[in-house]
Amino acid sequence: MAYEFRPVRWVVCGMAEILTPRPAATVMTLRDGPEGFEVLMLRRNLNSDFVGGAYVFPGGGVDEADAGASAQRLALGVNDMVASRRLGLASGGLAYYVACLRELFEEAGLLIACNPDGEPRLFDDGPTIRRMAANRRSVNDGTLGFISMMDREQIHLDLRGLEYAAHWVTPVGPPRRFDTRFFVALAPHGQVATHDAGETVADQWVRPVDALEAHARGELDMILPTIRNLEAIAPFETSRQVLDHVRSLEHIVRVEPRIVERDGEIVILMPGDEGYED
Repeated sequence: MAYEFRPVRWVVCGMAEILTPRPAATVMTLRDGPEGFEVLMLRRNLNSDFVGGAYVFPGGGVDEADAGASAQRLALGVNDMVASRRLGLASGGLAYYVACLRELFEEAGLLIACNPDGEPRLFDDGPTIRRMAANRRSVNDGTLGFISMMDREQIHLDLRGLEYAAHWVTPVGPPRRFDTRFFVALAPHGQVATHDAGETVADQWVRPVDALEAHARGELDMILPTIRNLEAIAPFETSRQVLDHVRSLEHIVRVEPRIVERDGEIVILMPGDEGYED
């Protein structure tokens, strides 16, 4: 079906060149609550030049350092060959996994990490919490590299529970485009999520069904990929069920909506909609 286009979210540049989408990764971080599982959502800064004010999952562009030798050395549980095969790439897949967890730390303050022997690393005592908060500020202001921080803390990224869930590409038209891989992961034990007060200005744990209902009431602004991914996980009862379901997926379909004008209105067409191939 065609979806109504919201110009406040994606601005169409009629005469702009077709931009090559930037590789990106985002993660639906889950935890179980008293009334069902919840997903972490962040509100983007209203002044952001991409989906400003929208509620999204932690994520962002894949950086050069995410694909570096140091990042691969510190990644535990998945190597580049396995990651690339899962993502349908010839190589470079591991960078998306690394970017996922880096963005989760930068934007939400959650770090899914383990000791070199694979034992999960806890960050639940006062001095460690304060030190990691300082590390996060340094990473976000650019004075400390994320991989350098991991080296200094003598910890590895724990990719064993990170599962590939969806693949969305920003349609032609907006001034910024992303080729985004969506993942799911369980929230690390004992850590508290907080927005970064820069790129993101609010955070909340919310049941997917409640987020969708709030969006329908106009209370949570969300873009189509966020909505569709929430719809995909909403039927499950626990976070573990979601993870098991995503792990069982054999083929992830690449979804690239198209922006068209119909009867003076801008609409978004999905693959399979009438007129999509035109």
